[in-house]
Amino acid sequence: MPKFLHTADWQMGRAFSRFETEDGAALVEARFEAIEKLAQLANEYQCDAVLVAGDVFDAQTVSDRTIRRVFNATRAFTGPWVILPGNHDAALAESVWTRAERLGAVPDNVHLALEPGVISLVTQGLAVLCAPLTQRNTYGDLTEIFNTTETPEGLARVGLAHGSVQGLLPEEIDSTNPILGNRAETARLDYLALGDWHGTKQIDSRTWYSGTPEPERFRNNGAGFALIVNLPEPGAAPEVTPVETARYQWHQWRETLAVESDLDQLLNRLQALPEPSVVDLRLEGSVTLAGEEKLVDALSVAEARFRSIQCDRSGLQLEPTDDDIAALKADGYVGEVIEHLRTRQQDDNAEAARDALAILAGLLKDRKQEASE
Repeated sequence: MPKFLHTADWQMGRAFSRFETEDGAALVEARFEAIEKLAQLANEYQCDAVLVAGDVFDAQTVSDRTIRRVFNATRAFTGPWVILPGNHDAALAESVWTRAERLGAVPDNVHLALEPGVISLVTQGLAVLCAPLTQRNTYGDLTEIFNTTETPEGLARVGLAHGSVQGLLPEEIDSTNPILGNRAETARLDYLALGDWHGTKQIDSRTWYSGTPEPERFRNNGAGFALIVNLPEPGAAPEVTPVETARYQWHQWRETLAVESDLDQLLNRLQALPEPSVVDLRLEGSVTLAGEEKLVDALSVAEARFRSIQCDRSGLQLEPTDDDIAALKADGYVGEVIEHLRTRQQDDNAEAARDALAILAGLLKDRKQEASE
């Protein structure tokens, strides 16, 4: 019986404008590398086909170069690819898909499921029932047609769709493009390959979301995998194996620092992250001047280690200790200024006061070092 790789939500052409130019470019490149890895995995696991459940492209307006590069990245696996349009790249009358065809970019072994129907892969033992989105949002279940769709005898029935399984995904998921939760059962499917939810998620024994192969957001939902699906025999439950594909790990931390050990624990956790990490930090609470110096040094090291680290410290107050002030020799008027800035951190201009306090502490530290030389 057949074995295939299930993937979805490549979102090619997505820009990462919130990052530095170099980092954004690396994140874009990682998505092309993810497609190449999918092709390699399909070979490694001796898959009969690769099924892509929608949102290959992030928008209809991606560049011709992106279109060509996407299909070029599939070439290592010469078996059949079945690619379904999703909500971001719906099969409109004029779409990214019609442009790809005009460009001559689509290899002969890639089947574009631009219309509802069955793509029969007889040699591979698969009948792929396709429910492409022909507009961005629909309010009817396009997979309902699977119930009455006949397929050649002897071929495994595999559904391919893109949308939201009703009643099982988090409430904030769009209610458009609905899919019945037990569609695999009602349509007598051996497996239903879904896209739209960007994390790997099992709905039932025959219905899975593969998730995106390369994370592109900080939501911790199990992104960064593809699914190897083996159909052992007619009627038997599929054997589904998640395989990690992600190059970068995305981490979003919201931390409150109250005591020195909080900072130490945070820095230890940072140190433990692997180098291919994308980190978003937001710090609140308070830190001493000594702690601030330790934090700044650690962030400088992390900037060189990680793919990207962004740290919002606007909610973090500087609270110099008596030892901090004594070490700076900030007596008299300067000491009064430091105390004033400490107080001003409670006002509307808290961030400005914090920055001024950090600058003053830095100047005093530099002056002290110069005096000792």
